[in-house]
Amino acid sequence: MERRNFLKNVTLGTGSLLAIPYMQDAHAAEYGTPEKKLKLPLHQLKKPLAIAMWDFSWLLRHHRYGEFENWEKVLNELAERGYNAIRLDVFPQYVAADSDGKITEEFRSIKNGWAPAKWGNDYTMSFRPREALLEFLPLCRKYGFRVALSSWFTNHNTGSRGIFIEEGGALRAWTETLTFLKQHNLLDDNVIYIDLLNEYPKYHGYDWFKMEMNKRGDVDQFKLNNPTAFIPDNLDMGKVAGYNSLQQKFMHDFGNNLIAKLKQRFPGYPYQMSLTYTTPLDSIDISEFGTLDSHLWFTAAADIPHWRSLAGIDQSKDNRPQFQELLKFWEAKKPEMTIWMDQAITSVANKAKQNKITCGNTEGWGPVGWLDHPELNWNWVKEAADIAVVLTKKHDNYKYICSSNFTHPQFKGIWEDIKWHRKITSLIKA
Repeated sequence: MERRNFLKNVTLGTGSLLAIPYMQDAHAAEYGTPEKKLKLPLHQLKKPLAIAMWDFSWLLRHHRYGEFENWEKVLNELAERGYNAIRLDVFPQYVAADSDGKITEEFRSIKNGWAPAKWGNDYTMSFRPREALLEFLPLCRKYGFRVALSSWFTNHNTGSRGIFIEEGGALRAWTETLTFLKQHNLLDDNVIYIDLLNEYPKYHGYDWFKMEMNKRGDVDQFKLNNPTAFIPDNLDMGKVAGYNSLQQKFMHDFGNNLIAKLKQRFPGYPYQMSLTYTTPLDSIDISEFGTLDSHLWFTAAADIPHWRSLAGIDQSKDNRPQFQELLKFWEAKKPEMTIWMDQAITSVANKAKQNKITCGNTEGWGPVGWLDHPELNWNWVKEAADIAVVLTKKHDNYKYICSSNFTHPQFKGIWEDIKWHRKITSLIKA
């Protein structure tokens, strides 16, 4: 998928970490939360949070000319739009020491080519994640935002780093990162959940896990290479979502063991690995999950024409006919796609209810990828959110809901529609 290919090839970076001083205005006062007020955990919230997915962009566009150059300004603007929670990448793979035990404060990301980056940076630059977290997380509390700590665990073209292929690398990275945050009083009641790997098991950058999954792709060869490995005789080797049962068992064991160990070390928080519709809910064991963030898009409901090519628009072509074809398809197929979305949202809510946990969605609802262009618009993206958010409100265990995965200032066409953002976030929080 377009966003997944982006995550594989993304090249990111940023410059100065010191936010330009910004005068807090009436919006921060309107939406802000007092510094010392105790925050309720997810399962006790009476109304859902309107959550913005700021991924790694919050840091990797925090530089001169970047849309996140001034953190106080963009946080104030996000509050103005009615949001009250942020899902952000806390870069555990860089906060933690590398496999040699060395802590690195600054990393340099190389930008290859001039194609615009939708998420992350458009320039080669440097970033300092430890310093950034110490500055940004207190600002989130200041402006009234609850935070979901997440990780895409991607390399961002920073060069070789052993933690990506280290057995136990994800556990160590998160242990050291949460310890770092706790030491600075940032692992607190403002955290709503901790998402250990983005869109598990596929769309993250923890290469050790992926290599182990690949080893189990051929069961007979795995048995030959690992004669002492325990493989139950009764495993059904039929594939689900492209994985055989040996891979599924490893996936379940790894995920639940990772969560269980972190629960012991840092109790009191809902842990999970976010999922996407490409992983069937009945195929994954979420017994250790404390919440379920399942990403759903209308582009999974039907083969909406041209959305991928338009999301990475070819400037040498006249894309207007393709866009009109997309809009015509959207209007014609909207009723049946809405039925699919309703069923998908209900399935997430039911899966969460069966496991006695909360659920939500931080990435949705129209296309996976889209961008600004003078011959495109964001109307159908906003309409997709208008439809899907209403469907989520049928389920009282949906506790955090997004409007799209484009709730960033770099997506100007949708960011600048303050009236629409306030309408959709009011609906979410109602």
